[in-house]
Amino acid sequence: MREILLRTEKLSKSFSNGGNLQHVLKNIDLQLYKGDFTVIMGASGAGKSTLLYALSGMDTPTLGTITFGDEVISDFNSDELAVFRRKHCGFVFQQIYLIDGMSVMDNVLAAGLLVNKDKKALVKKAEEFFSAVDISEETQNKFPTQISGGEAQRVGIVRALINSPEILFADEPTGALNSKTGLDVLDTLTKFNDQGQSVVMVTHDMRSARRGNRILYLKDGVILGECDLGKYVHGDAERHTKLSAFLTEMGW
Repeated sequence: MREILLRTEKLSKSFSNGGNLQHVLKNIDLQLYKGDFTVIMGASGAGKSTLLYALSGMDTPTLGTITFGDEVISDFNSDELAVFRRKHCGFVFQQIYLIDGMSVMDNVLAAGLLVNKDKKALVKKAEEFFSAVDISEETQNKFPTQISGGEAQRVGIVRALINSPEILFADEPTGALNSKTGLDVLDTLTKFNDQGQSVVMVTHDMRSARRGNRILYLKDGVILGECDLGKYVHGDAERHTKLSAFLTEMGW
């Protein structure tokens, strides 16, 4: 039986817009499983990022529950949510948010030291991750303004993974990158998923979506359907055909 990492029941999120209530998420029941590469797709305004932020504890639902293990995190206050995110979640965004005044290595260590005070162990772990994503020692000592966008996003992934999160959340991680550097970032995410890292990614890009084994399609705040693509295999033409057919069915 597959291990459930996180689940929601009747998850709903509403915002007040000019005095009118806008229902962005509507009664979503969802389970996320350990080791999956889950992709959330949908048209602009469907609620993709809102769902990601709610699942990760970056935002709180209006109604419903979010349960991680045996903890109902939707009941947590802001301080408790901050601790939850720090211990259990990693985040990769379209905008990378590295601190310009710190070296690449120090950006990663700053995140790690929030959880683990053993700097020597953290440096060793960071170096192993940097090696895995082809970030050289020379680059590790540079400042964010001195490296490329693709390198910066791979640094962002290392920073997201330094505390060994149960789930890595990625919101359009290739959206600001060109085709080649975007592919490098997707390869990095796939590599860590192959090693057992659970990933939840929002994207509007089919090339990115093909990396997932489970595709959720969100429309008007509800999960309209899902597609099981199986484990990613490079060059699998049937994967593209299956995803295209699913998205067509969903009205993509």
